[in-house]
Formats: sequence, structure tokens, C-alpha cells
Amino acid sequence: MSQLGEIQQAILNDDLGAVASLDVPETYRGVTVHKDEADMFQGLESRDKDPRKSLHVDEVPTPELGPGEALVAVMASAINYNTVWTSIFEPVSTFKFLERYGRLSPLSKRHDLPYHVVGSDLSGVVLRTGPGVHNWKPGDEVVAHCLNVELEGPDGHNDTMLDTEQRIWGFETNFGGLAEIALVKANQLMPKPGHLTWEEAASPGLVNSTAYRQLVSRNGADMKQGDVVLIWGASGGLGSYATQYALNGGAIPVCVVSSPEKAEICRKLGAELIIDRNAEGYKFWKDEHNQDPKEWQRFGKKIRELTGGEDPDIVFEHPGRETFGASVYAARKGGTIVTCASTSGYMHQYDNRYLWMNLKRIIGSHFANYRESWEANRLIAKGLIHPTLSKTYSLEETGQAALDVHRNAHQGKVGVLALAPEEGLGVRNHELREKHLDGINAFRNV
Repeated sequence: MSQLGEIQQAILNDDLGAVASLDVPETYRGVTVHKDEADMFQGLESRDKDPRKSLHVDEVPTPELGPGEALVAVMASAINYNTVWTSIFEPVSTFKFLERYGRLSPLSKRHDLPYHVVGSDLSGVVLRTGPGVHNWKPGDEVVAHCLNVELEGPDGHNDTMLDTEQRIWGFETNFGGLAEIALVKANQLMPKPGHLTWEEAASPGLVNSTAYRQLVSRNGADMKQGDVVLIWGASGGLGSYATQYALNGGAIPVCVVSSPEKAEICRKLGAELIIDRNAEGYKFWKDEHNQDPKEWQRFGKKIRELTGGEDPDIVFEHPGRETFGASVYAARKGGTIVTCASTSGYMHQYDNRYLWMNLKRIIGSHFANYRESWEANRLIAKGLIHPTLSKTYSLEETGQAALDVHRNAHQGKVGVLALAPEEGLGVRNHELREKHLDGINAFRNV
């Protein structure tokens, strides 16, 4: 049996104490993009770029373990939109990020390679820890958030997201989670929720923490009970967590979706106010350069019909260019538009009169700091927020999984099995799981 096979067997047999005594293999399989293929989609529209052509499963060397770091045996991972961006080399090739990181120090030079092991989520078991790591040991079952920071300067010590060397692991760094082994900073690690399977536990990380900071945290919209929250893509990987946080926090979500099936998912989560934007036929852009304010007005009227005359206190923004003008218009006087992404384009346009004359605020929000990620994971572990996993692929099928996300042909989150040989493994707290099975499975078979 191979060294990796021995590690896998020990984990599957719940013999986690043996992990420390097993050798770490010199190589492992990881999902990669190749630097010499960065121009392979040149001239194609974004929608025509196929991640199945650019994502490879390669045998790669296990990276050197540095101070404050950990090697993790990855049981499962998940697809985020940043993996789609990496796979289609947009808006820039991620090799530019790796080159920049490689110039920082001799240790970070490890990341500047002609291949990039991608992925910003994982669940798994700690294999080894580097010097200076005291809170984690081999055999610990963990999940990882994706914030990579150096914290050598002062800027990040009030909020680590403001560290001048803040990066997203597996996107702006190498050795990501779509692999059999991953390299992380020890301060990325959090306890794996015991009532979840490996694939369920891997799926919330990035989007759950992002939604928590964006909506709940004082660094984001600081949502309170009774707030009307407009949520774009409310059944998607990010929006589905925003919907749960709104409901769990006593707010009133207005869920924007694109199909009856996605509307039904929101109802299963407990939401009542839902707008099917395709059924309503909203077209916020007349053409490539001009938006249609009449459509903003029609959209605002629909929101008020659902809420009994109230405009949104908070708009949870992430589509970007396509929706941003409508978002700024729709927010109430003194309201907040909080934005964390631009999946439909990052050059936003809006009518500033609706912003300045109505005292609205736009807040930029990017992932989450360790404390926010820990709190978000704690809510998962307590069964108050649930994973939104809809489908799971094998490591070899990662390209197809990324294509599903690229084409919005998915619901919730799409998982990927790494060392876990099948779905359904890794549950420790069966009693808590039984209490929340409906919530855990809300996105399955939709």
C-alpha cells in the first residue's frame, strides 16, 4: 500500500492517532492549471471558455513545511467561483499572483511554480505542523478558511483582512484544497463540524465566511433584526448562506432567483418573499452601454409589493455590473449596498444621484478575518446554519464541476471528493445530524 493509501486507511478506520507515525508522501495528486497554457482561451468570450480543458489532475511534489504552517490530508473540497476564474485565466492569470508572492521571501518562493494547485476549501486531517504551531496536531479533523496573511506589518492587526500581504489561499497562493494534500497556515484551521460528512463540511468554508462578514459583521452591513435584505442569487453558493443568515438573525430576506426551481429552494430554507427575475422579465440594460432606469423602478415597485411598502435596508450584492445600478436604486434612504464580487463584470455603473441624495452607503467586503470565519464555522457546528451542498464530483471530474459553476448550472455548492472514497463518511455526531437532516439535505436532488 502506498504512503498516501496508509494515511487514507488510518483516517477511514478512525485511527487518527496513527497519522503522526505515518510517512508523508513525496508526491500527491492535485488539480492544476499550467502556466504555459495561460493563453489557451485567447480570443474567446468568457462563456465559451471551458474549465475541462484547462484543469488537470497532476502528480505534484509535496511542498516543504514552513513555520506556522500545516500539511493536511484532504478528504473533500469544493468549487468556488475563484476556481472558475483561475481555470479561464480571468480577469488575469493567477500565475501573476504566484509570481508576486514568490518575491516576498525565500519561503514564499515555493509558491511560484509553472503549475498552480487550486482550490479554496477543504475538510481533512492534519498530517504535520511546522515550527511554532501549538493549537493543532497530527490527527486533528479540520476545515480550513481561505485567508492567507503574513501580519508582519501593522495594518492587519486590527482586522487581518487589511494586512498588506493578505491573499486568498488556493487562488493567490499555491497548494490549494482541490488535492489529496494541501499546505495551509495554521491560523486557517478550524474544527470540522462533527455532524457533517467530509464533503458537507468542506463546502461552506469560503462562501459561509464571506456571507457572515458581508451581512452580519460590523465590518460589513451589521444586519439587525427586522432589516429587509435584498439578496441576489439567493439560492446560489453565496446567496444561500445570506438567506440563512437573514432568517437566522431575524431579518426579512427578499430573495432574487432565476427559476422556479431556485425559488423553491429559498422556500425550503424558510424564505417567503421571492422574485423570479426571469419570470418578471427584468432587463436592466438597454444595450451594452446604457441601463434602463424604468426597469430599476419596476424592480423597486415589486420589492415594495412584497414587503408591504418597504425598501431594502441592505442589498447583498455580488453579481456586479449586471445588477449594481438596480441595487443602488433599490436600497432605502440611508440604506447599505454591500458588495463582495462581480461575477457578471467588475466595471459597475450606477446613478450617483440615488446614492448621494439619499445618503446611501456602498461597502466593499472581501472574504473574512479569522474571527469572523471561526464564528461562521461555529454556527455550522451548532446546526444553526447548514451546508448547501447539492452535488459531489470526484477529483478527476473537477473540470466538469467547475464548468457547472461557470454556466450557473448548479444549485448551492458543488463538492469534490479527494481522499474520501465515497460520499457519506466522516460523521461523528449522529444525534445532532438527525435533528438537522432536512436542513443539511435542502439542496440535494433539486
